Amino acid sequence: MVSKVEYVDSTHMYASNYVRNSKAIGVLWAIFTICYAIIGVVTFLTPEWIGDLDSEYPGRFGLWEACQTDEKSEHCQGQIYDLGNLPSVAFQVATILVGISCLTSLFTICAMLLFFFCKSTKVFHICGWLQLLSALCMLGGVCVYPLGWDAPDVRRTCGASAGRFELGQCGLRWAYLLAAIGCLDAIILAILAFILATRHVKLQAEPTYGSALTNGSLYKGEVNSAYITDAHSVAGGSRKSLNLHPVLLMHPGPPGHSADDTYSQFSSRTARSKHSYHRPEYSTSIHNFQL
Repeated sequence: MVSKVEYVDSTHMYASNYVRNSKAIGVLWAIFTICYAIIGVVTFLTPEWIGDLDSEYPGRFGLWEACQTDEKSEHCQGQIYDLGNLPSVAFQVATILVGISCLTSLFTICAMLLFFFCKSTKVFHICGWLQLLSALCMLGGVCVYPLGWDAPDVRRTCGASAGRFELGQCGLRWAYLLAAIGCLDAIILAILAFILATRHVKLQAEPTYGSALTNGSLYKGEVNSAYITDAHSVAGGSRKSLNLHPVLLMHPGPPGHSADDTYSQFSSRTARSKHSYHRPEYSTSIHNFQL
């Protein structure tokens, strides 16, 4: 029975590994995209961009909401649908830009559903452009926001030394830093989406080697002609088709010796031990043994 050995093309193996790894990276990209959307929503809603809780008039400021603290409680002012009452035009622009960034990140999550209906390359391109737009809007909001630090409400809490890009007695709080990290996160996700879209490959077809290919596998000797099986003959024919049996020829011995004095080369008897008393004599007249 001829043993069956399967041969796999190296390019097919590399393509399979690449597709498997790209799927794993795509799953991680989707997870971090959702995390970035959560970061954007949190930074947009919380009033923790700048502030000082130890000053004479402690307070916290966000994009569209400002909270002042007195001896009894904390009072927050500002409405997301009423941007005209914000203390500075820079705060209004920053609110609009960060809001667009959050909406775009949410649209990116919705666009992931297109993986079930469209080609992955197109979906990655769409998500990549959306994430790039979201990153630019978030970066614009982070850069524009310091222009409104000279507003009267901000200077009341941060001191008279507060101004554009000058916080005075106030400091940056965790939401502003989280928004800055979100900008970098969105840029990296957009670049990764474009890479997954442009370098996406499909599985290659099984390599063919002619009629010797049987169900994606090859038999020994069908690729390398130097390997000869029982189905091939040295003379070009088939030993099975000729129905030949191997023959073992015996040496006739030196001249003058009879057939009875001839022994097989596999026998332990020699001419000297012909008349040994330890074993009986066996005469033979057959020179050819068929195996």
